[in-house]
Amino acid sequence: MTIGKSSDRETAPSSVEPTDDAAQAADAPSIGRVLSAARIEAGLTVDQVSTATRVRVPIVHAIEEDDFGRCGGDFYARGHIRAIAHAVGADGEELVARYDAAHGGSPASRRPATQLIDSGPIKVPGRSRPNWAAAMVAAIVAVVALIGFNLVSGKSGHTGTGTASAPLPSGSGTGSVAAATPTVQPPAPVPSAAAIAAVPADKVTVKLVAEGTSWVSATDGSGKSLFQNNISDGQDQTFTDPKQIKLVLGNGGAVHAYVNGKDLGVLGKDGQVVHVTYTPGDPQAG
Repeated sequence: MTIGKSSDRETAPSSVEPTDDAAQAADAPSIGRVLSAARIEAGLTVDQVSTATRVRVPIVHAIEEDDFGRCGGDFYARGHIRAIAHAVGADGEELVARYDAAHGGSPASRRPATQLIDSGPIKVPGRSRPNWAAAMVAAIVAVVALIGFNLVSGKSGHTGTGTASAPLPSGSGTGSVAAATPTVQPPAPVPSAAAIAAVPADKVTVKLVAEGTSWVSATDGSGKSLFQNNISDGQDQTFTDPKQIKLVLGNGGAVHAYVNGKDLGVLGKDGQVVHVTYTPGDPQAG
């Protein structure tokens, strides 16, 4: 009996054929190679791409080598890919979609996880806008209380001062008040005794002090005019001559005279015109 021999060639297990999409993805160049090839085809250097996109040169090199770790996260990686693709003429959106497929999907696919955060402004319970009306009422009440306190304190201080002051003199009516607060009138201007005593004995010296308003004319012993003008209340004039001083006063009741150190008082009545002459020695009217 003939025993059949097995075939020397064993049947190899059949392998799973890849799908068309998987095959295309495996055969397609990487994101970095696409950007690098597009840059070279556009005739651009890495420095020129960096200047146009404001992406630093080391990051451009890293992206062309498919090293996205230097981008600082997916958000920045997508932005860099779009910017570089736009600069070199590649399809940025298609490359970003490939990046999302390889790195966990786009931000839109993860939106539900953060939907609560973006749903609107967060309202904190128990917090509201300041109540300005209540604050104004409180401020007004505080001001009124302070004014009342000052008034009460002022009355108390005034009462204490009154009781501590010295007692007024006995008596009633306005006489007591007048005694407590006497009115001091300023004295009329009077030449000092020393000034009057110092007049020279061999000359005639006349000092006129106005107690009103009067016209005055004064001439010396030679007939020379010494003064012709009005003098008003409080003003004075002094005249000296070896022989005589002749005066004409328009209002004798308004002129007080001191002659050779002697007080002669006013030289006439109100409105009276006075003519008078004085010489050295005891004053006498001429």
